Amino acid sequence: MSGLSRKERAGCTKILKLMSKGDLMSLSDTVTNKLIVVENASEAAETILSFTKNAEELLKRKKVHRELIFRYLAKEGVAMPPNSEKHQLVKRTLELWSSGKAVVDENHLGETEETRQSPSTETASDSTNMKVDVGFDPLVLGQQFCQWFFQLLNSQNPSLGQQPQDWGPQHFWPDAKLRLLSRAGSEQMDEFLGAELVNLRLLALTRDERLLLSPNLEPHGLKVLASPHGLVLVAVAGTIHRDGACLGIFEQIFGLIRSPLENNSWKIKFVNLKIRGQDALGGTEVAAPTLSYNSTELQLYCS
Repeated sequence: MSGLSRKERAGCTKILKLMSKGDLMSLSDTVTNKLIVVENASEAAETILSFTKNAEELLKRKKVHRELIFRYLAKEGVAMPPNSEKHQLVKRTLELWSSGKAVVDENHLGETEETRQSPSTETASDSTNMKVDVGFDPLVLGQQFCQWFFQLLNSQNPSLGQQPQDWGPQHFWPDAKLRLLSRAGSEQMDEFLGAELVNLRLLALTRDERLLLSPNLEPHGLKVLASPHGLVLVAVAGTIHRDGACLGIFEQIFGLIRSPLENNSWKIKFVNLKIRGQDALGGTEVAAPTLSYNSTELQLYCS
């Protein structure tokens, strides 16, 4: 009876998992006209999917609140203005599912439906599992990396109610470095050296401080540079949220280098993270933040 594609069904399942048991049971009654009695949330979700004619119909249901769709998009690495109306979020979600870029499995970072069906020149590793063909496009790598990284980091946030993914020092080079600059009233600069300290400080942002980082992967929010020596710079801007409130914006620069001893997979060499709270923005628009770094400034990191 369901008219959902595989990607739509997987996406709808993720959204349903964000709903309360009461809302799920109520929605199940609505879609079946109370003709089917379900015993638990799992049965309710399966019934809802089975009786849904199309994805748009489900997303527009009253019980599928605007905040749920916003949280889902953020987990998928899609930046949306915090004040987006529900119909805008529904439209963007449907576009995401039709593009073939949604529902990224953390075990297949960088793969789309097309790349799964074609042979790759790389072998997946236990690191970032980034599969990229010879002659890769740095921008594509940057987009895939950001989708993977922010999904992974945001999954550690307990307020999202999802199973934490495999975060840890294994994604960083042993001598990795993090420079963290925060401006929220006063300015503070901290540096962390080594994969263990870097991974723990980044982990604290989402697990302990319960922040949600939503990257802007549109052209004005993402820049990628590749040096002749193998270093790839990924610079991305985005918004920072907690419990549905937008707290400010961030700019983050990653340095990525392949590890020849780990199937040539990409690992993080350094991270520069600049955070600006609402008080430090002075009324600046934060809906879709843009990078303040230009290409010349980014090239300095390659030298």
